[in-house]
Amino acid sequence: MFLKEIDSLKYEKLFSVCILTARQDELESVSSSFYKAGFTEENSEYLYIDNIGQNKYDAYDGYNQFLNKSNGEYIILAHQDLVLEFDDIEILKQRIEEMNKLDPNWAILGNCGFSKDNINKRFTRITDPGVDNLKEGPFPSKVGSLDENFLVVKNDANLCLSKNIGHYHLYGTDLCIQAQNQGFTTYVIDFHLRHKSGGFPNQSFYDTKDRFISQYQNAFESRFVRTPCTIMYISNNKFLNKLMNRKFIYSIKKRIDKIKGK
Repeated sequence: MFLKEIDSLKYEKLFSVCILTARQDELESVSSSFYKAGFTEENSEYLYIDNIGQNKYDAYDGYNQFLNKSNGEYIILAHQDLVLEFDDIEILKQRIEEMNKLDPNWAILGNCGFSKDNINKRFTRITDPGVDNLKEGPFPSKVGSLDENFLVVKNDANLCLSKNIGHYHLYGTDLCIQAQNQGFTTYVIDFHLRHKSGGFPNQSFYDTKDRFISQYQNAFESRFVRTPCTIMYISNNKFLNKLMNRKFIYSIKKRIDKIKGK
């Protein structure tokens, strides 16, 4: 019989290691590092986008390609300048198993992020040019945003990045917001690695920040939505939502639209 129940389908690998690269030496270094840490052909697939000498995809479009086409149960979005010098695949598998028990609703794990409720509270587990063996816990900790250098995304969450922000900044935060808007959670875990560079804001960062703000400003634009069953008013203001979703408001809205000929 050609029918196959969807729940019977399995992922081809446990992990998809995904790297967007502009340098051949760093692509070889990071992939070799993952392999030595236990991410072998038996449990992992390696996918990369070749931006060497060109800009085929920026981070938003490139990582959407990875999120859409990966066949691993867990998708690792990794910077090209990472080295798995400390923790390995067994540690990551332990952290994932811990998260599956603690909060099966998680969608993204990372190694650096800020609390959703307290913008002064950072959680970090990393070694980089600025600090060795940084451990700011406790772990795991739920966060509202994650740094992009290392992200583990649950393939089942079916996430994607925004299409109209672009470039190479803030996509970790964008992905977290997309996940949280769908009811998922995001965490920093205790997974120690070396990141060979530290980020610094430049003009392209601030341009991306402006587009990011505009994207979510537009996404939360106030509007009425009519379905075959009901009318809804949706905005980012809870008080306004409560006020505008009363029946007499709907009645006024319908009369106004009728006068306008809508």
